[in-house]
Amino acid sequence: MKGMTYARSGVDIDAKSDAIRALVSHTRFKRKKYSNRIEGHYTSLIDFGDEYLTLCTDGVGTKLLVADALRKWDTVGIDCIAMNVNDTICVGAEPISFVDYIACDVPDPGMMAQIGKGLDKGARLSGVEIVGGETAILPEITHGYDLVGTALGHVKRCDVITGAKIKAGDAILAMASSGIHSNGLTLARKVVKDRGVGLIDEVEFEGERFVIGEELLTPTVIYVKEVLKLCKDHDIKGLAHITGGGLRNILRLNPKVRFDVTDLPRPPRVFRLIQAWGGVDVQEMYQTFNMGMGMVLVVPEDECDDILQAINKKRKGWRIGRVVRGNGVEVPGLGLRYSRY
Repeated sequence: MKGMTYARSGVDIDAKSDAIRALVSHTRFKRKKYSNRIEGHYTSLIDFGDEYLTLCTDGVGTKLLVADALRKWDTVGIDCIAMNVNDTICVGAEPISFVDYIACDVPDPGMMAQIGKGLDKGARLSGVEIVGGETAILPEITHGYDLVGTALGHVKRCDVITGAKIKAGDAILAMASSGIHSNGLTLARKVVKDRGVGLIDEVEFEGERFVIGEELLTPTVIYVKEVLKLCKDHDIKGLAHITGGGLRNILRLNPKVRFDVTDLPRPPRVFRLIQAWGGVDVQEMYQTFNMGMGMVLVVPEDECDDILQAINKKRKGWRIGRVVRGNGVEVPGLGLRYSRY
């Protein structure tokens, strides 16, 4: 029997990309003033005088089902904010304001209180203010609940980072994730279910015992303060938030160069478990999960060591490759090549 894949678990990344292209092909209206100045990046860049405003939106996904199984909702708010503010900083912008949207079939005050605690912690960790939101009761549409957010940020024109300055010879660095973050949970849950294990069960793997649901529920790292300080102190040429799609996310930075990822760190325990239990192909793992690398930075070669040293003051970081002539993202050791996002 073939190993489990993201598509077989219910999420086809290529089909999603095709659907997105179909959608955006019909959304072409542009303002003459206060218009978006970049497409295909992690966040918009809205022309606003001497600065750009940024705007992006994202949700927590099926990680919410893990929270339901554990009846523990006090961290998914962190994830919701993290997924947005980590996209915001990819252009060097500071996230400043946030709104949330919660859709549910039946309002549950206890659950909402826990979600609120996570949102507040995420706000404090990232420095954003939650300025509003919306709760929709949709019993005929929603079965359970969904949690989504939108972040507003700003960056001076002279400080914006788009990846356009990336060139051959630059170094590629990665900052450690805390685990699965908020992507690939459909595949992870399918692997666990097919193993006959419940999310609340304690399991043994590689000589360690832990509750698998707690492992999957570990909050997404919020990189805001670390990355903004790096941008202030060093020449950061490109930033990629590694979410669904894995390393192919780096493609958003610059289509005119090739990103050779040659030195991968050992994946954290949660990914080793998913791969072993599900018989998931290594290529499938690296195009679905962050595999321990939550944020990728492209930096000048002569600043590489200093930047890596700064990263390692707070969390683990690695040099994972270099930029060369060509295009796309290649992981030669795994036989991976991505030419489109």
